[in-house]
Amino acid sequence: MKVLIVGSGGREHAIAWKVAQSKKVDKIYCAPGNGGISEIAECVDIGAMEFDKLVAFAKKEAIDLTIIGMDDPLVGGVVDAFEKEGLRVFGPRKNAAVLEGSKVFSKDLMKKYNIPTAGYDTFTSPEDAIAFLEKNEKYPIVLKADGLALGKGVLICNSLEEAKDGVKSLMLDKQFGSAGDSIVIEEFITGPEVSVLSFVDGKTIKIMTSAQDHKRAKDGDQGLNTGGMGTFSPTPFYTKEADEFCKKYVYQATVDAMRAEGREFKGIIFFGLMLTPDGPRVLEYNARFGDPETQVVLPRMKNDIVEVFEACIDGTLDKIELEFEEDAAVCVVLASDGYPEKYEKGFEIKGLDNFKDKDGYYVFHAGTKMADGKIVTNGGRVLGVTAKGADLKAARANAYEATKWVDFDNKYMRNDIGKAIDRI
Repeated sequence: MKVLIVGSGGREHAIAWKVAQSKKVDKIYCAPGNGGISEIAECVDIGAMEFDKLVAFAKKEAIDLTIIGMDDPLVGGVVDAFEKEGLRVFGPRKNAAVLEGSKVFSKDLMKKYNIPTAGYDTFTSPEDAIAFLEKNEKYPIVLKADGLALGKGVLICNSLEEAKDGVKSLMLDKQFGSAGDSIVIEEFITGPEVSVLSFVDGKTIKIMTSAQDHKRAKDGDQGLNTGGMGTFSPTPFYTKEADEFCKKYVYQATVDAMRAEGREFKGIIFFGLMLTPDGPRVLEYNARFGDPETQVVLPRMKNDIVEVFEACIDGTLDKIELEFEEDAAVCVVLASDGYPEKYEKGFEIKGLDNFKDKDGYYVFHAGTKMADGKIVTNGGRVLGVTAKGADLKAARANAYEATKWVDFDNKYMRNDIGKAIDRI
């Protein structure tokens, strides 16, 4: 098979790495790809939102399967564009990707179908939002931009003044553009946050192993929200009881709700959960693999991922038994100092060869590119250093040891990824 992967981050590198292990695949392309992906796939200079060019390339090269890694093209309708030309593509159609593309849609869906989530109200007028906040007596409170905002459109506000400023930045200053045309104001709930990824074929859902992300830029969960500074899998906070609750009230219920709405979902549903004292609640849905969760989930997956992708497309997922290793994995993101605000790029990355032929150690490229025969930094999140271990503590020790193998100017990382497991 010839496979095309659309995207350019650490998630897409992890997907490409896993696809390369499939016995069914002999050629991989990636558009646009990055410096690391170029070692296992032929990178094509087409942007993820250039649908016409992507479709034309897939037809010209007789691509057998296209895998969409990123949220923007899915929400924009890239799957519809491929299907219209009779091309096989993995990911939800536009009318199903709205599950991630609109927080208002997903919250209303959960309310309609009794899927447990935090209480909320939605607003299209900043004046109405502020009037609501002025009557609210409980802080902190959560503001969410309706649309896609690079994982950063969530504001936790500790006071009325902060909340008013939040409404201003989202709805008036348009910090995230049109994503803030509508907002969700949500009750603040507490507990461990857990990520659960799943494969879906429209009817059947198969759950992958759990993971836990670290969104804040600095140690101790301080600093600004980021796309994710590191993650571990599995998370011990996701207990058997939590799993049983979610299987009963969340996972299949979401798939069935989307079908009932005429929005059959085929692809990946990422459940962002909070394990509150009153039981699990859905914080958000994503319509694709998480980043960096993919970098710890796929190294532990035993299945041929291409077979699973095809089963999702063909509606035969019920015949697949997902299998994951009993070990653990930890990913530490190496970022450019200053991320997620201002940072320099273009620095040469040294030491990448140290990961070659090292069983259980991986370096997934996020913001890199090839320049004059060298791999250089080209983004805020640069690399995801992942390591496996017999348990989470061993995996964490291995991952942090491996972060020393690679170096670049202005290299920055959190030093406490997975520290929460020490409390158990």
